[in-house]
Amino acid sequence: MKVVVQRVKNSSVKVDEVIISKIDQGLNLLVCMEKGDELTQVNQAIKKVLALRIFSDDLGRMNNSICDIDGEILCISQFTLSWNGKKGNRPSFDNSMEPESARRLFDDFVAGLKSNYKTDKIKTGSFGSSMEVAITNDGPVTFSISF
Repeated sequence: MKVVVQRVKNSSVKVDEVIISKIDQGLNLLVCMEKGDELTQVNQAIKKVLALRIFSDDLGRMNNSICDIDGEILCISQFTLSWNGKKGNRPSFDNSMEPESARRLFDDFVAGLKSNYKTDKIKTGSFGSSMEVAITNDGPVTFSISF
């Protein structure tokens, strides 16, 4: 499982020219399920995302979590993250989990975020759809985490 975590001022997802989700200050998460991933990785990712101290405190230091700032989270499925880029120039997604299983684990990830944070603060893209994602990265602050 890979998650690209971006601290954002705002982010939105369009499908067929219609905005289906949008958030203000918070986290934009690009989430990739890979072959062999299980609930263990999903649960580790949930804990890590909610605990990451990447928002500024009163002194301007990255010391606050998403929970501390009462921010929003936009989760977007992103199977293309499974390519490591080491071999060749044409990406291969052989390490991506097959769509049905990936959707179940992605849904488990979103459900876990909602049950450990605030349901109304968690938004999603449209799994398996062609999406247009707009991100105003704050910093920029971006982390790539593998579980």
